[in-house]
Amino acid sequence: MFAALQMLATAIALLLIGMAIGAGWICTIAAPNYFYDNLDGSRANTQVRGLLLAGSTPIAGLLLGGAAAGMLSGAYVSGVVSTISAIGFFFNRWTLAPIKKGDRPAGARHNRSGQRIVAVGLSLVFLLVAVTAAVLLILGI
Repeated sequence: MFAALQMLATAIALLLIGMAIGAGWICTIAAPNYFYDNLDGSRANTQVRGLLLAGSTPIAGLLLGGAAAGMLSGAYVSGVVSTISAIGFFFNRWTLAPIKKGDRPAGARHNRSGQRIVAVGLSLVFLLVAVTAAVLLILGI
């Protein structure tokens, strides 16, 4: 009975982590390429920033769900790695947060392109961490 529940938890964890990996790939690779091919630079930057801001929280939620199911299945290292990846995706909320005018020094410009570059870099790094969590889950580690 416990072995069947363990296999079910593993399948659910793989499903959730796989969905998070797919959504992360769309947010960081597929959609930005499409936006920069079909829009001018300013509009593409705005669209990519909005997509990363809107997509990072659901991706983090999927990874946390996968981590919980992975822990239930006995793959504790995969659960920890998936949790680290979820925290990394949630960092995009702070990376892309708008800065109030009063918080900036006088005369300083707000570099939205730099925010996008950092957010995409973080997403790509933690996407690889999520892939590592999936591989560890498959191995049962």
